Amino acid sequence: MRKLKNTLLLFVFAAMGFSTAQAQRVESDSPLIGKWDLTINMNADQIENLGLFRHGLMASAGFPGWLEVKLSGFSTLVGYYVGYEGSARPIAEVKYSASEDKYHFTIPPQWMNIEDLYFEFTLKDDKLSGYQMLDGNKLEWTGVRAPSLERKEPPVWGNPINLLTDNMDRWIIPENNKFQMIDGVMVNTASGGNLVTNQKFNDFKMSVEFRYPAGSNSGIYLRGRYELQIEDSKGRTDLVSLGGIYGFIAPSVYAANKPGEWQTYEVTLVGRHVTVVLNGIEVISNRPIPGITGGSLDSKEGEPGPFMIQGDHGPVEFRKFVITPSVN
Repeated sequence: MRKLKNTLLLFVFAAMGFSTAQAQRVESDSPLIGKWDLTINMNADQIENLGLFRHGLMASAGFPGWLEVKLSGFSTLVGYYVGYEGSARPIAEVKYSASEDKYHFTIPPQWMNIEDLYFEFTLKDDKLSGYQMLDGNKLEWTGVRAPSLERKEPPVWGNPINLLTDNMDRWIIPENNKFQMIDGVMVNTASGGNLVTNQKFNDFKMSVEFRYPAGSNSGIYLRGRYELQIEDSKGRTDLVSLGGIYGFIAPSVYAANKPGEWQTYEVTLVGRHVTVVLNGIEVISNRPIPGITGGSLDSKEGEPGPFMIQGDHGPVEFRKFVITPSVN
């Protein structure tokens, strides 16, 4: 009798395990799971209604965005969304209507005092298309799968390029520019336009010396898409503090000098993997950047991109800005 009971229990447990495995396998095959680079279209009236603008060399084809969808448990799709501004925002659930073959989700606003944002879209031929409702404006958007950016071989480094010249000829000077060269130092004197390099890069090493006054905020966009934060973080080591990739990767330790003191960044970006050394201390060690950050120039992650310095937040100074690009 005992052997029979044990056999029955084993059969029940095996059946439960098989059922669980089957359920998990089926749900995890959702074609929506993955990372998506978005292009959000707005007409002139919508841009004016929302108080937005195209900074730097932002692609004229549309505003960049990013979406990640992943599985939570057996059957719930969750994710993250990045829009024109702000950081990656969590999505509590991405819902699917089988009768309409459509997905939808809602997220709260971040830096705007408006109602929740509603998204509705379809997936066809491995591409997304849909719309979002943003403060009464219906914004249509499309999405393609984000590239892996996997590298098959290690980089071969070329010659260093100094981006600081007396006439700032390596930069495209924006409207409302507040950057100027003063005794060999590139200074952003007040909130103004963003600087964008006239050269684009794939993989690179970056060596920068910078400083900022108390309470200031800026950033360096790697390939114009991934913001390396510059901020008076006051002891914080979170997703939006100095040493981190804005909204995605927090620095492992607090390594900042005091405001008003010169600081150093040594950064290596190969594919998606970034290593950040702040003031001689490694604060990010070969971590993959999931996707673009708010304020990016575009969402074309598979292409080379320029450097962009955020000038529309606060004062910042640079006395060194050297890039060593890969040549393979």
